[in-house]
Amino acid sequence: MPNGPLSLPARLCLLAWDAARPAAGGTAHRPGPVRAGALVELARRGLLTDEDGIATPVDLDASSGDAVLDGLLELVRESCPHPWRTWVTLRSRVTFDAVREQLVAEGYLRAEKRRVLGVFPSVEYAVERGAVVEALREETRQVLRGPLPVAEISERDAAVAVLAAAAGLLGDSTPGQRAAELTERAGAATPGLDTIVREVTRAVTAGTAVATSP
Repeated sequence: MPNGPLSLPARLCLLAWDAARPAAGGTAHRPGPVRAGALVELARRGLLTDEDGIATPVDLDASSGDAVLDGLLELVRESCPHPWRTWVTLRSRVTFDAVREQLVAEGYLRAEKRRVLGVFPSVEYAVERGAVVEALREETRQVLRGPLPVAEISERDAAVAVLAAAAGLLGDSTPGQRAAELTERAGAATPGLDTIVREVTRAVTAGTAVATSP
């Protein structure tokens, strides 16, 4: 992908932003998929593990070196134990806002100060590097549809695709068998990660159904 250094939550934030642009004037409010990406990223890095369905920090002193991920890790450490599905939505806006600011600092988004009704200060955000986002969307679609064999797709790209599809960020459906294979691929590098991916994906799917219901 054209944005290799970007974390899972950052990629999902950009995908959500682009998907929301026509309907919401460039503003995305999809914290669930972004939080799910952060949880999977922490699990991929060995900083969160699954204990009987509960998201559990592995080491109380370890850090990822990423401010967004470390913020979430600290939140999990300081909170009561919760299952993965709960963490997808619990205070998820905190992670979304942190990712958004990170993307502004890195030049992927831009912040524009405005005044509502000419009086109240407000900040609106827009995609700055549109070509990068479009390339990310197209490559994610190709991961979901093929023809590249699933075994040749990176675990991170598989995770991005599965979560983006669950959130409906690409606007089209994915064959069930392909989605199942991608879920397994997303968890191939870490024991138990495929279970975590399935849990957060179910939560994202449920949240999307609620958000789009009449």
